[in-house]
Amino acid sequence: MASLLSHAVAALGIGACFYKAGIPKRVWVVGAACSVVPDFDVIGFRFGIRYGDFWGHRGFTHSLVFALVLAGAVVLLGFRGGLPNISRLSMWAYFSLATASHGFLDAMTDGGLGVAFFAPFNNHRYFLPWTPIRVSPIGIGRFFTSRGSAVLQSELLWIWIPTGLLIASALLWRRRSPTADD
Repeated sequence: MASLLSHAVAALGIGACFYKAGIPKRVWVVGAACSVVPDFDVIGFRFGIRYGDFWGHRGFTHSLVFALVLAGAVVLLGFRGGLPNISRLSMWAYFSLATASHGFLDAMTDGGLGVAFFAPFNNHRYFLPWTPIRVSPIGIGRFFTSRGSAVLQSELLWIWIPTGLLIASALLWRRRSPTADD
């Protein structure tokens, strides 16, 4: 897996594409939270759920269906009345993409069993053709080692810098795009 912090950074980068002045900050916080929820599946290890099982790590909670359902639940339960400057459909799209980004980043790592993108219909695990991100160790204690440092360096290069470029591009796009007031 990519580290939880890097998943949240990617979600904030995606959020830059949806940004409008006046959108409450909690939208971006919820998007970052959605991006890390898929890794709650590691709790299953304590209950004897194996890595490659449907409910195992990188299983259903990393699927595209899960991303769509989680986003829908978050919008329906957390934003029932809507918000200024962002439609419920846009929030659903943002939360879906933020959650789905987790699986895509994990599928770009160099370890594990792959990601069950198509669960519950197919539990086959996939990697993307390009896997430049070092796989993060599971567990906080294992993260604070030389391996964790190598993971962070990898994520800086392959997640944080591209996210920064995405944010800069979104800002430039907004500056160049005519607004309804022009």
